[in-house]
Amino acid sequence: MNVNFSVNGEAASVDVEPDTPLLWIIRDHLGLTGTKFGCGMAMCGACTVHLDGARTFSCQIQARSLEGRDITTIEGLSPEGPEGDVHPIQRAWIDEQVPQCGFCQPGQMMAALDLLNRNPSPTREEIVVHMNSNLCRCGTYPRIVKAIQAAAEEMQA
Repeated sequence: MNVNFSVNGEAASVDVEPDTPLLWIIRDHLGLTGTKFGCGMAMCGACTVHLDGARTFSCQIQARSLEGRDITTIEGLSPEGPEGDVHPIQRAWIDEQVPQCGFCQPGQMMAALDLLNRNPSPTREEIVVHMNSNLCRCGTYPRIVKAIQAAAEEMQA
């Protein structure tokens, strides 16, 4: 099936089987490898992207439901790369030295941005509850919370 949608503000069209997960469309067909495969069962959050502005697990969204939709991946936060403006979420992640292995971090950042888009000034408890769907094997949760708090402050300034 041919499906047309947008990714990071750009028109995209792929010809795939209707049950192809969005994760594999993003990675294999569009070459955007920031979004990671973790568990394939929507339990770890490594594949988190935004679909029509809300976080979703890309491993669970099939091609048949993508027509006309708007997808944002981690690459869409700073489309110019390190040479351009870095998104406040990414800057906070760097400043707070969040990543260790870094594998889960794109999904963590996309989940954090979803929270800040919904609640620009979350409490620590609200952050912890919201981020509960994204796992970090390295256990950098305290730094993740600090980074989200710092990004919230910068985004409100």
